[in-house]
Formats: sequence, C-alpha cells, structure tokens
Amino acid sequence: MISFSGRHYPVSIILQCVRWYVSYALSYRNIEEMMHERGFEIDHATLNRWVLHYAPLLEHKSRKYKRPVHRSWRMDETYIKIKGKWRYLYRAVDKYGATIEFMVSKKRDGASAKAFFRKALRHNRMPYRVNIDKSGANKAALEHFNRPGWLTGERNFILSQAKYLNNIVEQDHRHIKRVTTPMGCFRKMHTAARTIAGIELMNMIKKRQLKFTKYIDQNLSPAQQFYRLATA
Repeated sequence: MISFSGRHYPVSIILQCVRWYVSYALSYRNIEEMMHERGFEIDHATLNRWVLHYAPLLEHKSRKYKRPVHRSWRMDETYIKIKGKWRYLYRAVDKYGATIEFMVSKKRDGASAKAFFRKALRHNRMPYRVNIDKSGANKAALEHFNRPGWLTGERNFILSQAKYLNNIVEQDHRHIKRVTTPMGCFRKMHTAARTIAGIELMNMIKKRQLKFTKYIDQNLSPAQQFYRLATA
C-alpha cells in the first residue's frame, strides 16, 4: 500500500488532485482554484509535489495488475519540450492499441533505443513481430536483441518497417499530447518522466488494461481504478 503519512490533507483529496492533473488539460493553478471553490486551500506548489511523488508510484504499482499485451508491437517516438528544447518520448503499443511501454529520453540514438527496448522486453512477453519507422537507430537496437538462437538459428521476432502499421501508435500519441501540450514546457527530465508516468497510467486505465483479480467488482470506472491502486 502506498504511504500517505505526513500529508496534511485527506488521501481522497490528494488522489483526486493527482488524477485531475494527469487526466485532463489542466494547469496546477486551475486545480488550485477548483479546490479553493470546494473549501480547500492548496497551493499549486503542493499540487506539483503530490504529482511528482505519487504519479510514478501509482504507475509502478499498476504493472502488477496490467493485462498481458498482444505479441505484435508497434513502436514510435514523439516529441516533448523540456527546458525549451525538444526531447523524445519513446512509446510502444500492441496491434489493438494497448500500451506496452514508454520512456522519456534526452536523445534519439541507438543507446536510447536499446534502453527502451530493454525496458519493454523486461516487463512484457517476447513479441513475435515489432514494427518500427525507418529509423536506423531503432532498427540497430532491435537487431541487437534479435540475434539467432545458438541451437535453432531462428530469430526471436520479425522486424518490420511498414509505415501504415504504425498508424495506431501515432494516433495513440494524441491522448498523451492532449494532456502534455497545455502544460507547456517541463523544466527537468525527471519531472517530465514522473508526470508522463501518471499520464500514461491514466491512458492505460481508460483503455481497460488493468485487472483487479482480488475484487469481485471488475466494472470499476477509470477514477475508481485509479483510487484502487493506492489502497490495493
């Protein structure tokens, strides 16, 4: 269970503020004003600390309840602005649009691509097909993990670069950009990574990617699933 000890506000208020920020195109000052109308004096700096602390914790815990994804992957990068410069958000979804993995990176090169695929392969089943764009760095990184087996001589998965197959991941970027664009420019890499972890979590919840097997009621709303993670 995630600890809320030492906080001066009820758990329900903290979680509600964090969920609003990672779910909707709202600024911290928007949420500060909304909570003021409800009788809670919460400074926008406090809201920022809550998001940066709890969003990655909730995303990490959600992996325990994440449904298995399909073994046909689609991978692509999109741009986010950090400290006035364009950085990269590596993302992968399966053929049905379920989120597989994501990673914020300063560079778009072979080392970053390897780090992303290493993270994706660590938390998911080995795919049978991975589709990417025409990036040479992504292709080289995948070939690093796709070496022929010493016994069978077969490769782990099929590597393809069909542009039309990546339409689904490019469309899925919009759900993330819809929330991050009004936020403007992130100040640091780690704050961007922590905030985007919460945004990706809510995106996965809305796509019904979590399953709480301990509970009889499996028809929880996205908000209820988000709150359940903190207490499960």
